[in-house]
Order: sequence, then C-alpha cells, then structure tokens
Amino acid sequence: MGVKEIFESMDYGPAPESAAEALAWLVDQGDRFGHFIGGDWTEVGETFESRNPATGEVLAHLTQGSAKDVDAAVKAARRAQPRWAKLGGPGRARVLYALARLVQKHARLLAVLETMDNGKPIRESRDIDVPLVARHFYYHAGLAQLIDAEAPGMEPLGVCGQVIPWNFPLLMLAWKVAPAIAAGNTVVLKPAEYTSLTALCFADICRQAGVPKGVVNIVTGDGRVGEMIVAHEGVDKVAFTGSTEVGRKIREATAGQGKSLTLELGGKGPYIVFDDADLDSAVEGLVDAIWFNQGQVCCAGSRLLVQEGVAERFIAKLKARMDRLRVGNPLDKCIDVGAVVDPVQLDTIRALVEGSGGEVYRAACDLPEGCFYPPTLITGLAPADRLMQEEIFGPILVSCTFRTPDEAVALANNTRYGLAASVWTENINLALGVAPRLVAGVVWVNGTNMFDAAAGFGGVRESGFGREGGWEGLSAYLKPAGKPKALKPVAAMSGKVDALGEGLDRTAKLFVGGKQARPDGGYSKAVFSPSGGLLGHVGTGNRKDIRNAVEAAQGAKGWSGTTGHLRAQILYYIAENLEARAAEFAARIDAMVGGKGGKTEVQQTIARLFTYAAWADKYAGDLRSVPIRGMALAVREPVGVIGALCPDEAPLLGLVSVMAPAIAMGNRVVLVPSEPFPLAATDFYQVLETSDVPGGVVNIVTGSHAELAGTMASHLDVEAVWSFSSTDLSREIEAKSAGNLKRTWVNNARARDWTGPEGEGRAFLDHATEIKTVWVPYGE
Repeated sequence: MGVKEIFESMDYGPAPESAAEALAWLVDQGDRFGHFIGGDWTEVGETFESRNPATGEVLAHLTQGSAKDVDAAVKAARRAQPRWAKLGGPGRARVLYALARLVQKHARLLAVLETMDNGKPIRESRDIDVPLVARHFYYHAGLAQLIDAEAPGMEPLGVCGQVIPWNFPLLMLAWKVAPAIAAGNTVVLKPAEYTSLTALCFADICRQAGVPKGVVNIVTGDGRVGEMIVAHEGVDKVAFTGSTEVGRKIREATAGQGKSLTLELGGKGPYIVFDDADLDSAVEGLVDAIWFNQGQVCCAGSRLLVQEGVAERFIAKLKARMDRLRVGNPLDKCIDVGAVVDPVQLDTIRALVEGSGGEVYRAACDLPEGCFYPPTLITGLAPADRLMQEEIFGPILVSCTFRTPDEAVALANNTRYGLAASVWTENINLALGVAPRLVAGVVWVNGTNMFDAAAGFGGVRESGFGREGGWEGLSAYLKPAGKPKALKPVAAMSGKVDALGEGLDRTAKLFVGGKQARPDGGYSKAVFSPSGGLLGHVGTGNRKDIRNAVEAAQGAKGWSGTTGHLRAQILYYIAENLEARAAEFAARIDAMVGGKGGKTEVQQTIARLFTYAAWADKYAGDLRSVPIRGMALAVREPVGVIGALCPDEAPLLGLVSVMAPAIAMGNRVVLVPSEPFPLAATDFYQVLETSDVPGGVVNIVTGSHAELAGTMASHLDVEAVWSFSSTDLSREIEAKSAGNLKRTWVNNARARDWTGPEGEGRAFLDHATEIKTVWVPYGE
C-alpha cells in the first residue's frame, strides 16, 4: 500500500514488537522454572504449562507448589526478616532504588514477557504497566528513606503472604512487594497460575539488585498454594487482590489468627456521563475505562450511566468508535484490544452475555481465532439486571440512563461493590458535588484509570478494605513497636440477688435513636459493688435491640455531612456537661470498680473529649503529588455505622475513647458498654441528651458482649466492628464480618492501656475513616 492509499484509508499497518529477547530469556532459563526461595531457584518439580493466550503457544513449564515449598519459603522469609528490618529505612531505600533502576533497564523485556503471558496489548504493558512498576519502587524507596523519622514507634509486621491476580501480574507484584519490604517485612508471594512469568523474571532482577536472600520469595502454582500461604501460621500479614468470593473465604480463614489483612477485590464501576459533558472526550475515556486490558480490570468502568438528554447521541458516537477498535495480536503496537487471559475466562464471558437481556451490540471488527472476544455494548438493562450487578471481567459494557444527578448517584451506588467511579461533566461544581456522594474508594473526574504510587487505591463495601499506595498503603505493613500484654478478662462483681439498693428502685434503659428505650426481651441484670451491695439494674439487650440501634444509626446519616467545626462544638459541649457532673460520675465509678480512681478517670475522659474535638476539623486528608496536570485529593470520609464492644476495665474512659473519635470523624455508633460495669454508660447517655447530639448518632445497648458481638458482626448495615472487650471475641467477629466484608478492629486477646498514648490518637482516627482518592485533571 502506497502513501496515498494509506492517507485515504487511514488504515494502520502491522507494527509487531519482537519477542526475541523474551523468548531468549525463557530459553536461558531452560523453559522450566522452580520456585524462588531463599535467594535461589529450587529444583523443578511437578509442572504445569504457562501459555500465550493469543496463540496457545506453551511458553514455559512452572512448578506446582506444595505445602513443603510454602513452608520452606515462609521459613526463609522468617530467617531474613530481622536482619532486613535492622538494616534500617535508608539501607532498604538503596535496595528499592536499585530495583526501580533495574526495572527500567529491563523495561522492554518485562513488557514483552507480560504481553506474551497475559494477552494484553504491548502498548499497555510498555506505556502503563512497567512504568508504574518502576514508579512504585522509586516512591517506596523514598518512603523507606523517611520511615524512621516519619513513623516513630512503629515496626514491621514480619512475614507477609501475598497473593496476586492475572490481570496486572507485574504491577500487582509491585503494589504488594514495594511497601512490604520498604517497611522492613519479608514476603512470600504467589503469582497467578496463568501469569507467573514476569514474577519469575522479577526474582532474577532481585538477585541483580542485591536483595538479601529470603527477603523476596516466590512460589508458583494454583489456588491451593494461595490457600497454604493464607493459612500458614508463620505468616503475619495476608495481602490479597482478586475476586470478592475468594476474599470472603480468606476473611473467614484468617479469623482469629491475629493476622493483618488487606483485600482489594472486585468492582462494578459506574461511568457517569452528564448532558453537559464533552461527549467525544467521554467516549474516548470510556474506551479506556472498559476495553483497557480487555475489560479484565477490577476498577473498569463497566456500567455506563448516561443522562437521558444525550443518551441517544452518546451511544451512536460510542458504537461508531467501537467499530474502529482493532482486536488482534497483542504484540502488534497498533492493536487496541488483545486476548482474554484463558479459554476458561472466555467461556465465562460468553455464557454471561448469552444469558443477558437488553440489546447486545458487538463491534464490527475482525476477530482472530483464539482467546478473543469483541468489544460489546448491552443497552436497555434495568438497574437490577444481573449484568448490571455482577462483575463480568471482560470487554462487556452495560448501560442504562438517568434523569437527575440524584438519580445518577442512586444508580451508581446501587451495587454491593465500591471500588472506583468516573464522572464526566464540564461543570466542576457538579463534579465535586457528586464525587463525595459516590460510594467508592477512587473517583476520577473527566478521566479514568489514573493510578500512581502516591495516591491510595482500594475499595469499600465488598470491594475490600485497605489501600495500596501512599502513606496509608505503607501503614498497612507496620504495627506499634513492642509486645502488648495479654488480655485479662474482667469479671462483674457478685452479690445477693435479693439485696436491697439505696433509694427508689431504678433500672437503666438502653439509649436508641436519642431516646431511652426498654430492652426488647424485658430482662435486666443486677450490678453490684465490690462489697456486694446492689447498685442498680441495667437492661439486657438482644439482637432486636441491636437491630433497632443500627436502624437508628442509619437514619442519622446527616451527621456524616455536618462540618468538622459543628462536630467539634458538640464534643466540647459533651465535655462541658460531663465536667459539671464530674463528682457524680467519679463516685459511680468508684462504687462499681472499687478504689478511688474514679476522679482521675473522669478527668481523663474529659481530656479525651477535648482531644477529639480538636481533631474533628483537622483530619480531613491532603493533596497528593502525582505526575499529572491536575490534583489527586486524598479525602478522609467516615466509615459509616460502627458497632463497638467497649473496654470492660475502664467503664467511662473506654466508652468515650471509642465513641469520640468515631463521631468526631462523622460516623454513627452502636456501643455495647463495659459488661461488668455498665452504669457509667447509662449515666452518660443523660449527658448526651443534654449536649445537642442528634438522635441516632450515639446508641448504647447494654448486655453480654459474647451474645451481641456476632449480631453486630453479621449485620449487613454495619460498616465496621471494633472490639476492645476483655472477652476475646476476635475470631467470631472476623468470621462473621465476611458477610459484607465490613472492616474490623479487634484486640486479638491483647490488652490496651486506656490511660496512656495507646488509648487515643491517629490509630483511632485512621480506623474511623476511609481514604477516598478524587482525581481532578485541569487545563484545556
């Protein structure tokens, strides 16, 4: 074809990338790989094939990991960890820097190998994946350099088990490995069965970079290997990226083991186009949002929500653009859409589309033989249709329309997921008004698929918990230094059932929705002094009382939208009213607990209220430095409804230490107060009644921690459960939280000093908030 014909047709000719270097690397390795454990390659064992999904060609034979292999890797990591941590942040920074430089030096090899193994277009591997890998190691080299000064009193967790998916094999490795080793941990990583080759190439780079033996260990194999890593008693933290179904199983499997856990799971991202949007730009953004990496992206903009007034025009433009997409050999630099990762995934995509309703439009493009599926648009679906709710993980876009911004937000949030969302409008006020209302960990304004190591990425709801990137990502690999004391159960005082109290008989009620309420079961429990005297009775709450309290808390959502200044004023007012009754509360604490520590506890409680009143308007987030012409805002948002089992040993201080940071950050709480000493809490709700606290923001249900914990942990309208009870309920809470993958913060049978620094501070604020990253590009 001549130049004239090319200009007339505007057809792209082939521009294949050479695979010679990648194939040579595979040949040099013998096309057969063992595991990378303790800095060396193991003998090749029972193998499975790694194939090129575009051609079906066998690229290499990889060893199927066994329990013995996983155990060896964990032991190697355990041996290496103390010395790696002792090297210090600046020492680790030099190693991370070397890794970043070597990733850049081997960028073309890594990009080609990734495309051959995964099926994604070489343009994406070369221009997006590998540069971001290098960026993550550079960024975390900087964090390692600063960690000793910026994170005093913190230490690494130990050995981290990491399981990554097949859609971004090398990038997911960087997201996991870089923060872990920057913080001083060692890792045992399992790459996806389909796509392990770049992880093995990275192991080779680790040797070149001088990474000490045992710091990075890689074990290949199927899902059984991941299960072994998760369950291994020598692993201190599990980090997983993958499906929500598997994430739920991991949450259940690790329950009560005391392991730190972060989960980055599935999504069903809304792509919202308002009628004033630049439609041509929105179409181009949508191509990137859903057909990037063949739609095999957890944060893909797979749900198109377009305003009715422009829907017909937008869909017409989109279909015309779809017909110009090029599907084919991923190593061709002119290809837009490559191969689906495996025939099994291809069959899943086909089955979902064939069983769908609506109008199906497939791009009019040539489709090669093999694991290829055409870009597809399905319109006319109802919000409750299966494909509007379920993650497809393929090049399938589903669509419906909306009329108003409120309806757009409602449709966008009508899913169990909450990973990412895109908003397209030329009205910046509309964009920044909608973004905070979207239930998502990441919101892109007039853009999509923007990532950077400095900006936290992760989800809410059933898209998981925890963030990757930024200081918040690093903090997930750290813990307070020192060894905490073992938890000691606190028993209630005993006395005679027929004992007589002083004055009129009084049974304290529950506090639900801003009102005192009798317990549903109609039962009460006597509270005795250390000498056996009857101090009073409290109601025994049950599951219906928890349900009522959660319903009241959900009804108080307006609290999350109030200003930090207003919340601060109310916390100060609570402190003021508590101080007016300080002598009374001190006497009550002394009567329940014994001794004369009540006065000190009340004073500490008032100080704690002042602390969180001070924080209420000062812990809002920050601006991240990202390499775009725009801003990435790290906004701290309230978690929602937090259920908390308060400390037994500090009846007033413990309750307020849990309540105050939660409501200061805009959450609503359902509190189960000290089980042996509950009367301080039932006196305290009288303070709340006189302190302008809106009904439903604070709810108090007295009763058995053991009986109420499971109810809160399994309640689908509770977003987080904290447990500081002297009864160790960690296992039950974590296991039952898997239902909606709510956040948990449990004590794992470890005590906390509520009178000192452990009893307050940023840890409480962090657990009371989620980071939402809002990306706002600017300029013409």
